[in-house]
Amino acid sequence: MTIMKKLSTAAAAASVAALAFAAPAYAKNFKIAVGDSGGSSQEATGLGFVKALEELSGGKHTATLFLNGQLGSEQDTVNDAAIGTLDMSLLAINNITPFSPSVGVFTLPYVILSLEDAETLTQGPIGQELTENTINDAGVRIIAWTYTGFRRLTNSKKPVTSVADLEGLVIRVPKNEIMIDTYKAWGISPTPMAWSETFAGLQTKVVDGQDNPYTTINAMKFYEVQKYVTNIRYIFSIEPLIISESVFQELSAEDQNIVLEAGKAATAASAQFLRDKEAEIKQILLDKGMQIDDPENGEQEFIDLATAAVWPKFYESIGGVDKLNAVLAAIGRDPVSE
Repeated sequence: MTIMKKLSTAAAAASVAALAFAAPAYAKNFKIAVGDSGGSSQEATGLGFVKALEELSGGKHTATLFLNGQLGSEQDTVNDAAIGTLDMSLLAINNITPFSPSVGVFTLPYVILSLEDAETLTQGPIGQELTENTINDAGVRIIAWTYTGFRRLTNSKKPVTSVADLEGLVIRVPKNEIMIDTYKAWGISPTPMAWSETFAGLQTKVVDGQDNPYTTINAMKFYEVQKYVTNIRYIFSIEPLIISESVFQELSAEDQNIVLEAGKAATAASAQFLRDKEAEIKQILLDKGMQIDDPENGEQEFIDLATAAVWPKFYESIGGVDKLNAVLAAIGRDPVSE
């Protein structure tokens, strides 16, 4: 080989090396575990994230949704994300609470009373503080919020319009102490059950009922195994999209910003989905043969029993009564005292 050829070869190799060094981070297809099935608010958030991610990254990055708990139970996916074996998960916030208790403030009964309340809290300083807490406590970062609506009670046995009507019903709840204690305040002991087991539990009559928003009731086809719906609104269901913090930190600063911006777009898509679809989905449930009843006296008995028994019990776990009062102040409600 001549000296000129050697120099040319060396220069070419150096150029390739330089290009490789300067090239942007590798393209990534994020795996997203999704607890609910197609047609759900969770799917709407996930699709909004994928669309924005692809657009903001110029097609470099994308993501794949694994619906209906294909990658494990919602709580298992928190563990998987924490250790970096799963990129992302879309799940009910009550399934993060065991890992990062302060987010339980959003699952205290009758704290959030509207979609607007939920948007104010999640997209403001309180939401940012809870995001930082989940990073420190659980090794996962909240990058988007799904707004699924109020959890409505369903059952297969009878109409429920009062606390007394709950007697004799076996109600499934997530493995979440706040939700369990809320039902206990109403006089029954609910049955904690994994989300992946819930449809079968209802179908086989292991449990009589459960609670979830209209969008979830429809997406999961609970109308096939449930007849009666009660329009309680004890919890507004918020379902965050989380990313493994170790996966997030492996991204370049530019790609981190793209992921965060895609998360904001997904949050906006979720809110719009709920505004556009909730009334339509409620009508679908009626058309499927479900009976929907309102609780008596504006739900006041449910409210009084739950707030009196449950709020004080969980002040410490959410960071103190001051944290609850900060949440109430942010949505224009009066503070409580210990």
